[in-house]
Amino acid sequence: MDLFSKTLLLCLLLILTDAAPAPQDAAEKDNISEVKEEDSGPALPDRCAGIEFDAITPDEKGKTLFFKGAYMWKDFHGPAQLVSESFKEIDDIPNAGSISAAFRMHNKANPDDHDRIYLFLEDKVFSYYEQVLEEGYPKHINEEFPGVPTHLDAAVECPKGECMADSVLFFKGQDVHMYDLSTKTVKTKTWSHLPACTSAFRWLEHYYCFHGHNFTRFNPISGEVNGTYPKDARHYFMRCPNFGHGGGYNIPKCSEVKIDAITVDEAGRMYAFAGPIYMRLDTRRDGFHAFPITRQWKEVVGKVDAVFSYGDKMYLIKGKQVYIYKGGAHYTLVEGYPKTLEEELGVEGPVDAAFVCPGQHTVHIIQGERFLDVSLTATPRVVARNLPFVLSDIDAAYCDAKGVKLFSGSKYYQYASVTILALSKIAALAEPITSEMLGCQD
Repeated sequence: MDLFSKTLLLCLLLILTDAAPAPQDAAEKDNISEVKEEDSGPALPDRCAGIEFDAITPDEKGKTLFFKGAYMWKDFHGPAQLVSESFKEIDDIPNAGSISAAFRMHNKANPDDHDRIYLFLEDKVFSYYEQVLEEGYPKHINEEFPGVPTHLDAAVECPKGECMADSVLFFKGQDVHMYDLSTKTVKTKTWSHLPACTSAFRWLEHYYCFHGHNFTRFNPISGEVNGTYPKDARHYFMRCPNFGHGGGYNIPKCSEVKIDAITVDEAGRMYAFAGPIYMRLDTRRDGFHAFPITRQWKEVVGKVDAVFSYGDKMYLIKGKQVYIYKGGAHYTLVEGYPKTLEEELGVEGPVDAAFVCPGQHTVHIIQGERFLDVSLTATPRVVARNLPFVLSDIDAAYCDAKGVKLFSGSKYYQYASVTILALSKIAALAEPITSEMLGCQD
C-alpha cells in the first residue's frame, strides 16, 4: 500500500474507531473540567470530559459550532469561548437561558435566507450571517416559522433529496416538527424510538441526534435507526485524548499523494479513491475525511481501478468487473451487478482510468498507452474509437467544464478538451497536485 493510502487509512482508523476509551480517573469524568484558574477567571467547560450539548450547527463556512450554556466551541478541536464573543446580541435578552437549538439554513431558492445561522433562545429566533445579526431580528419563533413550538430542544436543516422538500426538522421532546420551507407548513411526527435529542446535526448527508455525550444516527424522513447506537460523540465529533478522533493525525503531503480513481456524480459530489478508502472532496465546509469504500459501496472490497459517473449512476471498475450503483442520497447496487467489463462496456479489463464529460454520452477509457471511446447509448456497447495515447502510468481521470485532468502519482496533466487530449502528440506539462484539489499539505 502506498504512503498516501496508509496515511488516509490511519485517518480512517482514528475517525471511525469504536474501541472503548482508556480508563479515566474521577476528575476526567466530570462534566466540567477542573481547569486551573488564572487571573481568577472561571473554569471552562471541557467537552472531552463528556457533556451534553445544547445545540450544534455548521456556520456558513462549514465550521461546526458546539454550544453549551454560555460557551461554545468552533470546530472539532480547541478551547471553549463565550457565545457572546461571536453572537453578542444573545446577551441582550434579560434573564434568558442558553441557546436551545441551532441550524444552518439550506434554502437556495431564497438567497436572503440561504446559509444563514439560526439560533433559538426560548421563544426567540436570531438569524446571523458571518456573525452579524440580520435586520429585524430577533423575532418570535412563530413569526419566522409558523406552527413551530417555542422552547425547542434541537433543530437541523434537511435539503430536498434527503427530505421530500427543503425542510427544517424541529425537535421538542419526542415530537419532530417537519417544516417545509416552500409551503411554510408543518407536519408533526412522534419518534418514540429515538432518544430525546438535545441537539441535532447534519454531516455528510447523515443525521445525528445527540443525547448526553452520545449520539444516534437516524433517517430524517422516518426517524429509523440502523446500526448499533448510541455511540460516544468523543470518538467521532471532536479530538480528545484516548478517544478515536485524534491521536496526532497528520494530513499527507501533496508530494506523497497517489489516487486510484476520481469522479464527480450528478449531484456534484466528488470522490477520490485510494486503496480501500475514499474521500469526499466537495465537502471543504465539512472538512476532508477518509472512509472505507465499503461504507458507501458495501459490495466493493479493496481498491478500485477506475470510476465514472453517468446520469444518476456511478460505475466502479475493479479488475475485470464493473459495479453499477444508482445514486440519490445514498448509493444502491443495481440488480444483476457486478458484471464483466467486457459484457458491460465491450472492453477487456483491467483499465487504468475512465471518465465521462458533463452532458456527454461517451465514456473515455485509458488502458496503458491506448485511449478508448465507448458510447453509452449504443446497444451493445463496443469500442467506437481506439487511439494511441501520448501519456503512460495514468492512475485516475475526470472531466468538468474546465477540461480533463489526468492524475499520475503526485502530478496531474490538464487538457482543455477531450479532442485535444485524444489527438495530442506531445504530453502536457505535468503540474503538482495542490491542497485545493485534494486537501493535502502543499
